[in-house]
Amino acid sequence: MEEIKKPDVINQYTGEKWYYSDIVKEHFFKPRNLLLEKPAREDEFDAHGIVGSPACGDMMEMWMKVDPGTERVKDLKWKTFGCASAIAATSMYSVMLTENGGLPIAAALKIRPQDVMERLGGLPARKVHCSVLADKAFLKTANDYFRKTGQNHRVIVSGSRVVDSRFNITDKDIEEAVLEGARTFEEVQQKLKVGVGASDGVRTDVEALIRFYSEKYYG
Repeated sequence: MEEIKKPDVINQYTGEKWYYSDIVKEHFFKPRNLLLEKPAREDEFDAHGIVGSPACGDMMEMWMKVDPGTERVKDLKWKTFGCASAIAATSMYSVMLTENGGLPIAAALKIRPQDVMERLGGLPARKVHCSVLADKAFLKTANDYFRKTGQNHRVIVSGSRVVDSRFNITDKDIEEAVLEGARTFEEVQQKLKVGVGASDGVRTDVEALIRFYSEKYYG
């Protein structure tokens, strides 16, 4: 008789069952490149980035050391206030950027959250957004490196665009809704009230963003 696998976590409010791969558990219990204390010296690393806020629960700080000749990521340290999925995803992310001599920064910036999830053997759907935190922190860190090395033309600016002026809903709000599990216009509208009483053009924009972010994070 086939053994029934027990869920690793059961959501106490919804009853949803979450299963974690052995790789996720390995990286959660033994995270790679974790830095619990801030560097003793400011010049120990070449760049630094921080995203989020401890007040809202999700925060990540990252430090990077770069080979100046090749721009390869020689070392990447991090710490986070986050859940098991965020810790495991960031641990794997740091490995992917530093293994085999390190990725050049340009290549590292192309690593997608779904690439990390593939190496982890997947994450529960409700936890996919946790894999994005490392991606955002590294972007901040890379931009810090570009500024410090006088490469301001390479700084990547990610702004927000208002898609529904009545409720001041931006493309970033749509992104967050998709990361939280919304897949259709109706599901996003339920979360954000976007498009209520608006023109068909707003719905078209929102549906295009849902497709874009669904593809970006879920493939």
